[in-house]
Order: sequence, then C-alpha cells, then structure tokens
Amino acid sequence: MPIEGENSIRQKIADLSPRKIAKLAGFFYIMYFATAVIADRFGHFVFADAPGTVNQIIAFESLFRIGLVISLFSCLLLLLAAWALYVLLKPVNKNLALLFLLLNLGGFAIVVLNHLNLFSSLMLLSGADYLKVFQPNQLQAQALLFINLFKNGSTIAQIPYGVWLFPLGYLVFKSRFLPKILGILLIADCFGLLIYVLQRFLLPGYDVISYPCLAVSFIAEISLSLWLLIKGVKEQK
Repeated sequence: MPIEGENSIRQKIADLSPRKIAKLAGFFYIMYFATAVIADRFGHFVFADAPGTVNQIIAFESLFRIGLVISLFSCLLLLLAAWALYVLLKPVNKNLALLFLLLNLGGFAIVVLNHLNLFSSLMLLSGADYLKVFQPNQLQAQALLFINLFKNGSTIAQIPYGVWLFPLGYLVFKSRFLPKILGILLIADCFGLLIYVLQRFLLPGYDVISYPCLAVSFIAEISLSLWLLIKGVKEQK
C-alpha cells in the first residue's frame, strides 16, 4: 500500500500541466518574499544594524524567535520555488535545469546553517545561569559578533544564489513559453548579485555601488514570480 500511494503522488505531480506548475512556482516565490519580509519585521536581523538586532533580542525575545522560525521556512519556500522551476524548465535543457536547482540547494544549505549564528546570539542574551560568569557588555559584544557573522554569511550565500540565476535566466530566455525579457533580467540579476558580494567584501564603505544591483534583483525576481503566478505560461502543442 505505501508503494502504491507513493506512485500515485508521483503520478499526480507528473500529470500537472505546465501552467499549473508555473503558478505553483510563482506562489512559492511570492510566499518566499512575503515571509522574508515578515521574518525581518519580527526579528530585525536583515535590514537592521547589529546593535539594533541585539536590542530587539533583549526587548522582544519572543518576537525574535518567531522571526527566526519564519526565516527558516522562508528559505524552504525558495528551494520549493526552484524545484517547481526545475520541473517547468527541464524540457528545455535538463542538465542546465539540474544545475540551477543544485546551485539553489547550495545557497539553501549556507543560509540555513548561517541561522546558527542568530541562535548563538540569542543564547548569549538569554540570561541563562551559566552565562553569569560574563559581564553583560561582554555578552552583548559576543552577540554582536555572531550577528555580524550572520550578515557576512548571508552575503556569501549570494554567490550560489546569484549564479543559479544565470542558467535559470538562460532557460527562461530559450523557452518559448515565457517572455525573453524575464530571462535577460535574471541574467542581469546574476551579475548584479555578484557585484554586490564583491562590494560588500572589497569596498564595504561604498554601499552606493550595490544599490542599482539590488534594484535590478528586485525587479527581476518579483517580475518572474508575478508573471508565473498571474499569467503562467503559454500552452504548447
């Protein structure tokens, strides 16, 4: 019975039309953006500076924990979006589709493990008895270190998360069921995120360099997700 049930689920997935798969990918992608924003609103660990995150943990620990959990689920939603895009685009080129799925999986692994830095900062500021050997300012300094490690780890994750957009954009461009402009935007997004990584590590005081890159990234990925969710794909014979 379990084998028959598993085969039935696989058959149902295989029977999904490209339009339904596209809408599923768009749904996962949009939900990824939404949950990422909600997570930061609760936890203040993405757009806030490190001292602001420390203050959030001290003042609103429960909200920080909620944001942390939502952020982990947000990472999973992006991986599910990549899986749906793999199913959608593998008829165009299966090897390139597998490549972008593996690159996304690499970024997923880095980001999930990187959340351990946030858990570490949370533990340091938890007020546990075994931490009383340290002064409060020492604990806050260590928490700041882990939060900054989280931010640097998030930047490193943009390497696989950036590179996966190149084969994805190429397949979108070559497909006949999605607009070519989306593929061009995704390829530009790939180079933009790599420039962002270089700026963060080589020229940390010049954030203005990465502003256009982040704008392109937002436009490209939001456009793809909305197109998939609302328009889907053109039916092919």
